Amino acid sequence: MLGEVANFVAYVFAPAVLVTPLGALSIIVSSVLAHFVLKERLNKLGVLGCISCIVGSVVVVLHAPEEHMPDSVEEIWDLATQPGFLAYAGTTLLLMAIVVVFIEPRYGQKNILIYLGICSSMGSLTVVSIKAVGVAIKLTLDGMNQLAYPHTWLFILVAVICGVSQLNYLNK
Repeated sequence: MLGEVANFVAYVFAPAVLVTPLGALSIIVSSVLAHFVLKERLNKLGVLGCISCIVGSVVVVLHAPEEHMPDSVEEIWDLATQPGFLAYAGTTLLLMAIVVVFIEPRYGQKNILIYLGICSSMGSLTVVSIKAVGVAIKLTLDGMNQLAYPHTWLFILVAVICGVSQLNYLNK
């Protein structure tokens, strides 16, 4: 829980392109803890997966582009309503709906990639809303109340819906 709170706070102060790959390193920490605390054996494929996570995170962090930090929820809303992002979000939601309605009931129990795909797709939308909520909290604590904007509440709603959905499919 503490790690997820720290991850949430990181989105307020750092670009998402840096926070997200570093958050993936929690997989390695969990694997190492499971090995030592729970006495679970990490096979060669698991070690290869951990190495892949580390290499991927390092590559993304080293080659991350400069990113402008949004100064308000309104600025994030302006970015989220650009045609490119709206097309991406609409396509993602449509594909997730197709997977959840038609593919998941039939193949979900047989193939873990179905649930992983749903969680990952939701995660891409969660990052945007969490970034907006984090910025809103920071600005509100700095004296600029962001709770008066309806966009803030919409981002909170999206973050909750995406988060609960991710937990649901992650637990499956």
